[in-house]
Amino acid sequence: MPDGSGVEGAGASGAVVHGFPHLATVRASITALYRRLSADGVRQYAASVPPAAVAFSDDEDLHLGAQRVAGALVHHLRLPEARMIVSFREMRHAATVELAAGPEYFVELNDRFRDHRADVGAALAHEITHVLLHRLDLGFPGTRDNEILTDVVTAYLGAGWLLLDAFREDGMSRQKLGYLTPEEFGYVLAKRAEVFGEDPSPWFTSPRAYEAWTRGREEAARDARRPPLAAAGWAARHRYAKDRRYGRAAADAPYAFEGSGASARVSFPCPVCRQRLRVPVGRRVRARCGVCGTVLECDA
Repeated sequence: MPDGSGVEGAGASGAVVHGFPHLATVRASITALYRRLSADGVRQYAASVPPAAVAFSDDEDLHLGAQRVAGALVHHLRLPEARMIVSFREMRHAATVELAAGPEYFVELNDRFRDHRADVGAALAHEITHVLLHRLDLGFPGTRDNEILTDVVTAYLGAGWLLLDAFREDGMSRQKLGYLTPEEFGYVLAKRAEVFGEDPSPWFTSPRAYEAWTRGREEAARDARRPPLAAAGWAARHRYAKDRRYGRAAADAPYAFEGSGASARVSFPCPVCRQRLRVPVGRRVRARCGVCGTVLECDA
């Protein structure tokens, strides 16, 4: 893991990228999180950090308020031994954290947050997740992939709705925190919502955040409607039947065939954790994911 890392932010002059350009890394991050924490470990984060715990009013002391919000996020991310020292200065990034041995961790926030206190929690959530990943020894090679992993874990463990809510875009200005696109944040939050039955949309104060959540939720829903899952739609099932008949799938198909005859198998990603599963071809089976424990109805 690096000695320090910062959360990226797009300001008034920076264009906001939309869509799902990092989806492969996002999905790999969800798998890595489940493998590192286990399904039981992930379930310890079933409740998101509540808005009241990270609210920051204009009349609250700047440094005391930042310390309070940081403490709430440390508690939420189950880092009882970590004490965060928060300061403000001019910098290119929105925030940065020094990843040392602890027990104190130093977080620096961009000076602009002095006047935009509603977004202090979003910046801190990303940085404190860096501390969690540092302690878990969980990381990806390369700075950009590692930052995407951090955004994904922040969102999946219940603090990333803050990062999406910091997204604003209109004719005069724009702001986005984190390395994921707004829609990718929506996708991860939707994947989390499917597991825990939690709807984060009432917490959004930004209309653009709600729009991104909606688009991300639509993309996440498609994961559960792809063959050989029994919930797949008619057109997808028709294509799958044709591929199965020839024993091969197109390069863009979400499944792949292995072997032939009685030993033929089809492999596909678990719609929850993206771990690849293998089931016998040509029968209806119930498969249990060995990583997240999800039971799947398959018509293979």
